[in-house]
Amino acid sequence: MKYLVVVAFIAILASLASALFFMMRNGRNDKDDRAKGNRMAKALALRVGLSIVLFLCILVAWQLGYIQPTGLPASR
Repeated sequence: MKYLVVVAFIAILASLASALFFMMRNGRNDKDDRAKGNRMAKALALRVGLSIVLFLCILVAWQLGYIQPTGLPASR
């Protein structure tokens, strides 16, 4: 489970880095700017989708008992 979370975080960061790359790349005309914006939007949408899927996978794993919460107890 730990490896799945690490791989998901790496994929999320890679998608964020690719969006930054598309945003910072210089376009020569309006057509390039529009294509760059579309690629950046797709990369950011992929990042959001991966984040939601990771969150849902962690919730499902917790409900099924694959992972256990640790830390401070809720009641004091």
